[in-house]
Amino acid sequence: MARFVDIQTNFTTGELDPLVRARVELKAYDNALEAAQNVICQPQGGVTRRPGTKFINELTGTPANGVRLVPFEFSVNDSYMLCFTNDTMFVYKNKALVHTESGTNITSALLDNMCWTQSADTLIVVHEDNPPVKIVRGASDTDWTISTITFDSVPKYAFSLVIFDTSSAGHLTPSAVTGKVELTSQHSIFTSAHVGQYINVQPQGRARIVELVSATKVNVVTEFPFFDTSQIANADWELETGYETVWSATRGYPRTVTFHQGRLFFGGSKSRPSTVWGSKVGLFFDFEAVEGLDDDAVEATLDTNTFNAITDIISGRDLQIFTTGGEFYVPQEGLSPITPADFFLSTTSRNGSKEGVRVKQLESGTLFIQRQGKALSEIAYSDTQLTYLTSKISLLAGHLLKNPKRMDIRRAVATDENDLLLIVNSDDGSLAVFSLLRAQDVIAPSEFTTTGTYQDVGVDITDIYVVTTRTDSGSTKYYVEVFDDNSLTDCGVIGTTSATANMAHLEGATVNVLSDGYVEANQVVPGGGTVTFVNPPASNSECGLPISVEIKTMPLNVKAQAGTRIGFRKRVLEVNALLHQTQNIVINNNPVPIRTLGAGALDTAVVPFTGTKVLHGILGYSTDGQITVTQNAPLKLTLLGLEYKVSVYQGR
Repeated sequence: MARFVDIQTNFTTGELDPLVRARVELKAYDNALEAAQNVICQPQGGVTRRPGTKFINELTGTPANGVRLVPFEFSVNDSYMLCFTNDTMFVYKNKALVHTESGTNITSALLDNMCWTQSADTLIVVHEDNPPVKIVRGASDTDWTISTITFDSVPKYAFSLVIFDTSSAGHLTPSAVTGKVELTSQHSIFTSAHVGQYINVQPQGRARIVELVSATKVNVVTEFPFFDTSQIANADWELETGYETVWSATRGYPRTVTFHQGRLFFGGSKSRPSTVWGSKVGLFFDFEAVEGLDDDAVEATLDTNTFNAITDIISGRDLQIFTTGGEFYVPQEGLSPITPADFFLSTTSRNGSKEGVRVKQLESGTLFIQRQGKALSEIAYSDTQLTYLTSKISLLAGHLLKNPKRMDIRRAVATDENDLLLIVNSDDGSLAVFSLLRAQDVIAPSEFTTTGTYQDVGVDITDIYVVTTRTDSGSTKYYVEVFDDNSLTDCGVIGTTSATANMAHLEGATVNVLSDGYVEANQVVPGGGTVTFVNPPASNSECGLPISVEIKTMPLNVKAQAGTRIGFRKRVLEVNALLHQTQNIVINNNPVPIRTLGAGALDTAVVPFTGTKVLHGILGYSTDGQITVTQNAPLKLTLLGLEYKVSVYQGR
């Protein structure tokens, strides 16, 4: 029987996929966890209990039919979280509901796959089954205007091309060979229906009709110049008709939208799902290409050997287009802007992205959920290879992705934070949370669960909002909540000196109760929703749903001269837990004392502890030799590392 001492200095791998359980040779194994539930991995290496959530309000109407969170940053001091339900928009600011706007014309059926972008005070919302909507914030938090966008011009496309018979039209005479040209026919053939249609000429020349002057005269803009200004015989020219606006109730509307380099870009539509359109520079609602100048409107279609319905479009280092069949971008040389002459699409990868899950940008690259919903990938530009490269972010934690339906990112603002990528899973209502520090190649996933399910997540600069389902008096309700660093419970109510708390939104539920930081006995919220504190608070209180915390190490990989001992029976004799500002911790079902007894120690808040706590006397042998850290009270916990002494039985 041999004894060993081992230490896990950090948890920067986060929760490891069960498929990698036997890969003890991986460096990631030594820093991994088998379970990381309701904790966040810190950049310094430790894991800390996640914040609780503060209850804001119940969503009225029909949120069960669809809900969507959309951030809106109006100014440095004014930012909002908008929550859309059927024909209604709830406006949140500073973690509180400030306004409700009805009549949005955005129905439940549009919410799952709608897309949006913002510029200054204007939010543009698109869906292929609905005319693009413009939402403008006015002079105050309660002043919002919602209207359908009126375009100055819309691009055209020949869904059914018809060649107009010009055999009896006589000859045609151009006033110039290129640019804006006046065309005069020998006979009266032109009508207002021909505006937007095309004239083709032999031996060369193609022009689009932009204005009807008379039945014999039209103004055109050349797409390919005429050979000269001599008369064109009736047998040498033809009139192409059948062109119509690409966005309409008949043909559908844009699928995705973004601003990039002074243009408004739409990606895909119901009838043309693989086409990208860009407005004129500075004229966001003018999409009709006229002269082909550098600031004119642009258009390109993804013509590849696969079907590429555009799922998202985003302004990054380049204009990036995500489709069901692959990822593309618009190449630009140096600082050169996009122009009609060089607007084409180049392939990045052939993964495909999932519709309805908006892509998110990091400093290092762009993150997206692959089409089947089973992998999280990143596209990043390589300065050495001068191209985009794709990597699997979820390679070691793919089990946490369970049919993702929403995704957002909270960027780090302090040295003890990583970027947090939050992904809502449809299958079980959990949150897959990836703690990312890409500069140091840190990818540390964990899982957030709650009493109920997560339906959506959105980030207002630093505030993380969620829509959850909870049970209230036996009924399922939809609540808007926000993660709060001062909260230790979910869907909680934080109070001051009141002897009671109004928990009407959780009638019948068992809740944690804290008074001045002291943990009282759990209570079942009675009818009427009033929870009464046993010890009325002098300064602060909190009531809310319990949060289940679990930190479980990988099976101990004790190495001896004969090789690894992962399959032998082991017993953990002693655990040294390195803690920071911790009030409660349980190791392998053994509570670890934190409170120092003395005068006035009871019935008061536990003083946070920083240092090493030693636990002896852990009984029983197992082949895994794992350490499980949990909690039995809603208090602070930050685990920096674990050192343990292990006895290995080399028999069978």
